[in-house]
Amino acid sequence: MGCFSFIKVMMIIFNVLIFLGGGTLLGVGIWVSVDSNSFLKIFGTVSASAAVQFVNVGYFLIAIGALLVLLGFLGCCGAQKESKCLLLIFFTIILIIFIAEVAGAVVALVYSNLAESILGPLLKPVLQNDYGSNSKPDVTKIWNATMENLHCCGFDGYSDFNNSTYYSNYHQYPPYCCNSTLNAVCTQVNAMNSKISGCFSQLLYLIRQNAAIVGGVAAGICALELAAMVVSMYLYCHLDKEIH
Repeated sequence: MGCFSFIKVMMIIFNVLIFLGGGTLLGVGIWVSVDSNSFLKIFGTVSASAAVQFVNVGYFLIAIGALLVLLGFLGCCGAQKESKCLLLIFFTIILIIFIAEVAGAVVALVYSNLAESILGPLLKPVLQNDYGSNSKPDVTKIWNATMENLHCCGFDGYSDFNNSTYYSNYHQYPPYCCNSTLNAVCTQVNAMNSKISGCFSQLLYLIRQNAAIVGGVAAGICALELAAMVVSMYLYCHLDKEIH
C-alpha cells in the first residue's frame, strides 16, 4: 500500500468516527430538546440543577453534532470518491473553525476587557429583562445553573439586577448574590456585603486556575484540526497532480 492509499484509508476511518460521533451527539441533542422529561429520569437522584444543565445544552449538542456529521461526510466522501471539491470544502470549514477558536481564545484570555465589553451588552439586557420572567423560564434555569455552579452573581455582580424584572417581581436579589450563612432575604445591603463575584470574572478565574487542563485540551483539538487540514490538503494536491 502506497503512502497516498494509506493516508486515504486513514482519512476515511477518521471521518467515519467523526460522523458516528456527530450522529450520536445529534441524536442525544434532539432527544434532550424534544423529550427532556424522559432524559431527566435517567439521572435519578442527580440534583435538579445538574440535570437542568444537561437539558439546556440540547440545542448546543444539536449544533455540534450536525457540524461533525457534515465534516465527517465531506471528509469521508471526499477521500473515498477522490473529490477535490469535497476535500476543499472540508479543509475550508476546518480552517474557519480553527481561526475562530484561536481568535476566541486570544480575545478571551489576552483581551478579557474587550471580551467583557462585547459580551456585556449582549448578556446584561437578557439578565435584566428575561431572568425571573414567567415567559422565559429557560433563561432563568440557565442563569440559575450558571450562578449555582460557578458561585457567582449576575454578569458583573449583584448590581446587574437593579431595576430588573426579577427585582420587580420579588423585591429582592437572587439568593446566589448573598452568602448562604446570612439566612435572610437577599436585600441590596446583604448582596453588597456578601461581595459575590460576577460570573464573567469567576469564569476567567476558573479558566486561569485550570490553565494546564484547558490548554492541554485546546492543544489536542488544535492538533487534530491541523492534522485534518494537512491530510485533506495532501490528498487535494496529490489529486491535482494526477489531473495535470
